[in-house]
Amino acid sequence: MNWNKKDLLGLEELSKEELEHILATAESFKEVSTREIKKVPALRGKTVVNLFYEPSTRTRVSFEVAAKRLSADVINIATETSSVKKGETLIDTGRNIQALKADIIVMRHNYSGAAVMLARHVDISVVNAGDGWHEHPTQALLDIFTLKEKLGRIEGLQVAIVGDIAHSRVARSNIWGLTKLGAEVTVCAPKILIPPGIEEMGAKVSLNINEALKNADAVNVLRMQFERDELNAFPKQLEYFKEFGITKERLKEAKKGIVVMHPGPINRGVEMSSEVADGANSVILEQVTNGIAVRMAVLFLVAQARDINANTH
Repeated sequence: MNWNKKDLLGLEELSKEELEHILATAESFKEVSTREIKKVPALRGKTVVNLFYEPSTRTRVSFEVAAKRLSADVINIATETSSVKKGETLIDTGRNIQALKADIIVMRHNYSGAAVMLARHVDISVVNAGDGWHEHPTQALLDIFTLKEKLGRIEGLQVAIVGDIAHSRVARSNIWGLTKLGAEVTVCAPKILIPPGIEEMGAKVSLNINEALKNADAVNVLRMQFERDELNAFPKQLEYFKEFGITKERLKEAKKGIVVMHPGPINRGVEMSSEVADGANSVILEQVTNGIAVRMAVLFLVAQARDINANTH
């Protein structure tokens, strides 16, 4: 298939074929990271701007490494030290970056829908690196890529997503991506952390961790976002761990070989025990490695689509 989207804003609007195309492209890029010289000239002469309105280690560094492996130039803008602090709007920032002849903006923003809004107002490519509680498409893609690599398929898999579903853009992107590729998704959390309408997205809901793990081929454990607990309504950390934490004992009751994932950063002793995080079932560090190949694929595809569109107009 031909990829024709200049932006990657979320997985909700992608077809099964488009998802498969990104994963196949990522597979072909994964090998680059095993070479002695970890570089290909695919984006030589292009400039990628990382525009992050929220703190990030893994995602920002991963996009930077991905862009450099494609031979692009990378500029990092920390909004803490930029004109945003003087009141510049997102659209003005985007248009200024475009006027500097950059090619791709990779953006993380605390407002849902910010990436979509920016993409409407600039001609260059926009890649959503997480917007509010809305989506985090490349995280879900690297989760799915890792699952496929580990278990050989996505279709027919049972995947449990456990933790702070209500505030999780990772959960939403994973639900869209996994269900389109034929997996069955169950979300599991305390009732207060299950958002309304999650079933309409195609996920089942469970309030019991042992039940959610029972038939799961994989469990994706989300960070508990205690900083968002404005009403003091969340369970306390120890209480949460007792009821929903992933422990060695709980895994013994689960399917043999269940894959344990986490998008990071992990709160050890809250979402999972250290034994599980560092144990044989965990693919957490493999997810980080695969993030580079997935983000290389995304940057390459959106840049290619923009070039084709620019040449046909």
